[in-house]
Amino acid sequence: MRKKELKNVDWVVLVIVVILSIIGLVALFSATQNTQFDEFKKQIGWLGISLVIMLIFMLIDYETLIRLSPIFYGGFILLLIAVLFTEPVNGASSWFNIGGFSFQPGEFAKPFVILFLAMIIIKIQTGGKYEINKPLKLLIIMVALAVPVLLIIKQPDYGTALAYIVATALMLLSAGIDKRYIIGVIVLISVSIPILYNFVLPEHAKERIDIFLHPESDPRGAGYNIIQSKLAIGAGGLTGMGLLKGNQTQLGFLYPKTTDFIYAVIGEEMGFIVAGTIIILYVVLITRIFYIAKTAKDSNGMLVVSGIAGVFIFHIVENIGMVMGLLPITGVPLPFISYGGSSMITNYIMIGIILNISGKRQKSIFLK
Repeated sequence: MRKKELKNVDWVVLVIVVILSIIGLVALFSATQNTQFDEFKKQIGWLGISLVIMLIFMLIDYETLIRLSPIFYGGFILLLIAVLFTEPVNGASSWFNIGGFSFQPGEFAKPFVILFLAMIIIKIQTGGKYEINKPLKLLIIMVALAVPVLLIIKQPDYGTALAYIVATALMLLSAGIDKRYIIGVIVLISVSIPILYNFVLPEHAKERIDIFLHPESDPRGAGYNIIQSKLAIGAGGLTGMGLLKGNQTQLGFLYPKTTDFIYAVIGEEMGFIVAGTIIILYVVLITRIFYIAKTAKDSNGMLVVSGIAGVFIFHIVENIGMVMGLLPITGVPLPFISYGGSSMITNYIMIGIILNISGKRQKSIFLK
């Protein structure tokens, strides 16, 4: 990366994600005191590895990454098939366990599927700006998306699958898809929801929706986690109960407190001020990412950044929404804060690609 490109890089994005990662480490330190800080120590290692990998993806020209994306896409499809034959963990066959390291291909595939979809969309648009709106051309994109999504649903991992769908939706919007398709999808979803609920969704998925609507109906069973999460957030007040002092956190009522419900830990022990600051940081982060998409030097960069923004938006809204009882529990991690090597590395890969694209813009946003 040349000096001019380094000057153009939106370093504010990197600063924000590092701050979020540090807040996550503080929360993990408190949440893991009863386990000799095991996950906290591992997360420090994952963060270090993630920063190195981010730098690599920041320095490799994103055009090269897009050209190589069919290879990565094919490789991850094979991994998503292979993982279905592994031993289920918590009811899902989503992980490869190799010598103590858990590898989740559905997470790692996100940026590479986005790169591959961007390549397909650009190739389609070489025939004209409105080629994207031809049904057969749109079907090609849907098939490319459907392959990884259906394999991930098979695991089953509905949260991760939804992240892919939201990312693709933002990419298509950025590509100029006709409004009639958007309206059609909204109508289709509205009609499909009761059909899916009654005839397609497995019992455990239906149970999550029922508990989301009425958690008090099973307070000691399926509704337990969300009730404890809401109690934790409410108990934190403005400034929190203090690190290592949260009742729900330290007495083991929150589960899993290092991944899905880490935001509840923050709300209880650090209070509304820190929890609210996290939301503000996320809003600023997404705003900067969208600006990078808007000012990207070409459509490739715009599409890739838009897709990555979709992944982050889904994870942020879904995770914070579910711990507050505003959305059904899907088990998606909170970006840069929740514990997990696959999630942390994947998120920093996507940040590396964003910084890469921001550096290729014609002018630095700081000079405007």
